[in-house]
Amino acid sequence: MANIKIFGGSSHQDLSQKIAYRLGLELGKVVTKKFSNQETCVEIGESVQGEDVYIVQSGCGEINDSLMELLIMIDACKIASASRVTAVIPCFPYARQDKKDKSRAPISAKLVANMLSVAGADHIITMDLHASQIQGFFDIPVDNLYAEPAVLKWIRENISEWRNCTVVSPDAGGAKRATSIAHRLHVAFALIHKERKKANEVDRMVLVGDVKDRVAILVDDMADTCGTICHAADKLLSAGAARVYAILTHGIFSGPALARINSACFEAVVVTNTIPQEDKMKHCSKIQAIDISMILAEAIKRTHNGESVSYLFSHVPL
Repeated sequence: MANIKIFGGSSHQDLSQKIAYRLGLELGKVVTKKFSNQETCVEIGESVQGEDVYIVQSGCGEINDSLMELLIMIDACKIASASRVTAVIPCFPYARQDKKDKSRAPISAKLVANMLSVAGADHIITMDLHASQIQGFFDIPVDNLYAEPAVLKWIRENISEWRNCTVVSPDAGGAKRATSIAHRLHVAFALIHKERKKANEVDRMVLVGDVKDRVAILVDDMADTCGTICHAADKLLSAGAARVYAILTHGIFSGPALARINSACFEAVVVTNTIPQEDKMKHCSKIQAIDISMILAEAIKRTHNGESVSYLFSHVPL
């Protein structure tokens, strides 16, 4: 492909390399460093004048540093006369702060959207936004891709009894995602209603649906401390589920998450590689990763060629 450059930020170099490889390209040269006062410095090591530039940077690790690095890279490419700059953000930072749910609470996802636009981003490609309304925070095009094609492929290839399963949403917010997967598999759907006392702490769970003697597949967009999915797994097992799997797009796994998964009843906790998982997989054998670099690479290819990206919502050559 002509007139295209792919740059990878420091948050997820492995995914950047895989995307570039699938596109038949080399990653562009970029040097990121910090001064002694911890200011971020970025140097783009090759010409981007007149080029269609794609910057891959996930919202993970040191999230604030990763975000600042992305903003500086966008600005550096814009002032170097790139024709278009697209930020490829597999895991969108601050996505859970998407609404004002109490007095004087910030809408930080909107702030991040403003920062990306002001930095000079012309287009955003992301995956499984925590709240789809975040797309409306932007005045530039946003393509919110779905990991669903990769998830469906993993289920069919790795769960022998998938035809006798129930897809379960661990909360009402994820019902649309779970029902879509259940519909595509032609299987049953169930929902867990949860009540929280405070953030990251679930008070009570109620299962709506039947999982008795069936394989239960919990589906969600992200797991952080894993309190919700571990409580949900216990609830499903007590309701008679034969086996329990969890499939998540973004495996954040902070705090006590790995210890909770190790002691939980999961057959496997499957996540995509929107966030690096290698170190976590070393400490938790139940975690498995799905590579979604092909979905992102196909989105970049179609965007560059001026083709529709909506095709990727249901089909992708994995």
